Amino acid sequence: MLQLILGGARSGKSRLAEKLAGESGLAVTYIATSQALDGEMNQRIVHHRERRPAEWALIEEPLGLARVLREAASAERCLLVDCLTLWLTNLLLLEDAERLASERDALLECLASLPGEIIFVSNETGMGVVPLGELTRRYVDEAGWLHQALAERCQRVVLTVAGLPLTLKGTAL
Repeated sequence: MLQLILGGARSGKSRLAEKLAGESGLAVTYIATSQALDGEMNQRIVHHRERRPAEWALIEEPLGLARVLREAASAERCLLVDCLTLWLTNLLLLEDAERLASERDALLECLASLPGEIIFVSNETGMGVVPLGELTRRYVDEAGWLHQALAERCQRVVLTVAGLPLTLKGTAL
């Protein structure tokens, strides 16, 4: 089963994804896309690590998400990817449009063949004002297109607001 959990910053989306992964009855592998590029991000990473169960496996991959999913997915495993918008940011900052397109296409193409359960977490950024700056607008556009394409392929899509899940597609939580 493929699930997409969307929400704003501090909306409870990661906590919900971790709860669903823990309740899956499967071995869990957490796929972290963030990079500790500054002290604040390092603190966020530490916070996420501290609340995850010690028995969960961890893969840190900022760019090659499709490759990691193909290698790690199995019928006995739940993969939790946190988060797609950080992954997208990492690719955008490479300033290599071909790499972004190839990684995005590889992700979307591999989804149908992945065994097990996959939970994607991503920031919903398209509900605010149109940002100033070309890179920021491109980020919002790319995130929106990625979310639409993933939502088509996922069996469940959930929007999380104030810690409360609103099921947009699939069985309600």
